[in-house]
Amino acid sequence: MANAGGQREGSFVLRESIPWRPEQEGKFAGAAFLTQLGPGLISGAADDDPSGIATYSQVGAEFGYAMLWSMVFSFPLMVAIQEICGRLGRITGVGIAANLKKVYPQYVAFCVVLLLCAANLFNLGADISAMGSVTQLALGGSATVYAVILGVFSVLLQIFVPYRRYVRYLRWLTWSLFAYVATAFLVHISWASALRAALLPSISLKTEYLMALVGVLGTTISPYLFFWQTSEEAEEVRVDPNESPVKKKPGRAKAHFQRIAVDTRVGMAFSNIVAFFIILTTAATLHASGNGQEIQSAADAAKALEPLAGKSAFLLFALGIVGTGLLAIPVLAGSAAYAVAELFRWRASLERRPEKASKFYAVLAIATIAGLGLNFFGLDPIRALFLSAVINGIVASPLMFLIMLLAGHRAVIGQFRLPRYLRVGGWVATAVMFAASLLFIGSWARGL
Repeated sequence: MANAGGQREGSFVLRESIPWRPEQEGKFAGAAFLTQLGPGLISGAADDDPSGIATYSQVGAEFGYAMLWSMVFSFPLMVAIQEICGRLGRITGVGIAANLKKVYPQYVAFCVVLLLCAANLFNLGADISAMGSVTQLALGGSATVYAVILGVFSVLLQIFVPYRRYVRYLRWLTWSLFAYVATAFLVHISWASALRAALLPSISLKTEYLMALVGVLGTTISPYLFFWQTSEEAEEVRVDPNESPVKKKPGRAKAHFQRIAVDTRVGMAFSNIVAFFIILTTAATLHASGNGQEIQSAADAAKALEPLAGKSAFLLFALGIVGTGLLAIPVLAGSAAYAVAELFRWRASLERRPEKASKFYAVLAIATIAGLGLNFFGLDPIRALFLSAVINGIVASPLMFLIMLLAGHRAVIGQFRLPRYLRVGGWVATAVMFAASLLFIGSWARGL
């Protein structure tokens, strides 16, 4: 459906609507700036899903300020790899799986997609369970019943409502995560110690610390976000009849790359600021009081706000967990569905009606329902949240290596070589993920 200006309804990038010039001020310029934001902003918001909230809370409760540096350190790395993914989708007009099939044997793409689906199912199960638990805290009743209701509700939304229509409302719920930012100013924090910990890394080779570090990196730099941002940029090309991959229309490449850069940096900054304050607040409260083991889930993180900032802050944060969960579930299930559809050359679009992309929506629904089903087969909702982040951290490094190869492959990108800052940032991010994963696996093996 198109609006009066010819722009397809629900599109993230309203290129025809409001030209943004520096001399414009106030609401007009602000509205124009917001039209620059889309896949990168959603990726950043989805990065702080219930699994991420639990991981950051556990890290702050157990290690205090010691891991604040990881949020500062990881920011340029996650920006680099996500920006590369966005450019890859816009240049080629297809997602990561389709690009892998272009230059590598089929089994490479199949293995990557299999790993992605496995990690995403685990993550989906953990997120749906956390949403049920935090709803139980707020309303009482059964966490399992709430998990089923929210899981089914999410499936119905994904199938019958164009994702980018309802996400415009859901993403405002992510602002409730700033409750942890506000709480940081309501409790006693040693700001000098926090600043020192943020700027001067404190690294331990103990298994627990390395596992937590891989968990943080796996939550921050997540495989499903690579697939999601690439596929969403490619979808912008497919759904807009005025757009083509920049390989075919290179004249618009600069404008698209600038938009992707702004979108990604804003989204990742949002993600890391929230994560930083979650670690900071739990470090200043539970770790300082010696109760570091009290936070084992996102629900515990929400509950921890109540004695500090009152019932309203707890309810607001609980709403944020449900909101980001509803936002993250389509990203998790959608990234898997896009990848599977590309393997088999199926039609894939969250903007198409179900009957126009039935196999794509079938994968999306099965992934969500399977994630929900894990909660009935012995999935520990407490440990699962943290372990899902660790699995993502281990899966991410080989995938990042392949993405960097794709981003430098002439047959894939044509004339559009990565600028130096992205080449350096992308390879450094890949090396860091490899090193963290290897250190953790080696330390864990020695402890057996």
